[in-house]
Amino acid sequence: MDQFLLQVLNGLDKGSAYALIALGLTLIFGTLGVVNFAHGALFMVGAFCAVSMQKIFEISKITIDATKTDFLGNPLKVKTPYVIEWFGESAGNAMINWSVPLAILLAIPVMLLVGYIMERGLIKHFYKRPHADQILVTFGLAIVIQEIVKASYGANPIPTPAPSQFVGSFDFGVLLGMDPNAVIYPYWRLIYFAFSAVIISAVFAFLRFTTFGMVVRAGMADRETVGLLGINIDRRFTLMFGAAAAVAGLAGVMYTPINSPNYHMGMDFLVLSFVVVVVGGMGSLPGAVLAGFMLGILESFASMNAVKEFFEMLYLPSIDQIIIYLVAIIVLLTRPRGLMGKAGVMEE
Repeated sequence: MDQFLLQVLNGLDKGSAYALIALGLTLIFGTLGVVNFAHGALFMVGAFCAVSMQKIFEISKITIDATKTDFLGNPLKVKTPYVIEWFGESAGNAMINWSVPLAILLAIPVMLLVGYIMERGLIKHFYKRPHADQILVTFGLAIVIQEIVKASYGANPIPTPAPSQFVGSFDFGVLLGMDPNAVIYPYWRLIYFAFSAVIISAVFAFLRFTTFGMVVRAGMADRETVGLLGINIDRRFTLMFGAAAAVAGLAGVMYTPINSPNYHMGMDFLVLSFVVVVVGGMGSLPGAVLAGFMLGILESFASMNAVKEFFEMLYLPSIDQIIIYLVAIIVLLTRPRGLMGKAGVMEE
């Protein structure tokens, strides 16, 4: 039971990232009909917003402390972050400690702007082009963004710690009446799952209960009719592209304490997130979320030693690395539209 619960938690953790990225991908495809291979790069840009916030807070003023000396007897140089000098030691240290959550305030406007520039500057010219052209141009854009980040921040991963209050693990065993330390799980991974649930719920609530969201959903179903009603649906779809970019960016911000940001992290998630979208059904938002969590849990259980040994007996080594693709093959063979895909999508 303890191993089962631990793998479920691992699956929900992985599924949170898959579902958030796939949600943004599906939102873009459902509104604009664009297969956006640069979406993983948006996840990476969000992660580096957290890195940037951390570096901004750590910008320091160097002073000479004559009362202290180094090993050569020279007066010691003391670095004092400006946030501590401006806001006081208590508030300044709190800002440095909480740099990752505070990076959300930076990521939202940055990602909205990046999404707007991408859509207006490049992607709008490919709306009526074949999906192959869209994939090529957005994949090229992803490589350009990746290389810009590499040139700006370097090739090595940059550690971005979670707030000190969330360092450590939560003991699920005690909560469920088990022995202490039977099922423990890192606090920040639980925070990430809760954050993902909030963002996903907010997106669905926005689309369902606001006038703007209702118009967007109507435009996804019948763009021409909505346009004939005098509504500038293109403008709303542009804003939704920015919103989808913001969702990917927020997913990247909160993921930084789990996996130190590096310039290729967007590519690492790109292929998996597209598999999630295809399994869930192209254009289906509930399908993307369902497939994200389902595949995350399956991947987690496939990493168990007993499962890997069983599949090795069946001449399927490294089942944890291929399970997602095997499930995708099975789903597409039995239901080509995906789990919750609609008729006609990607079938022309």
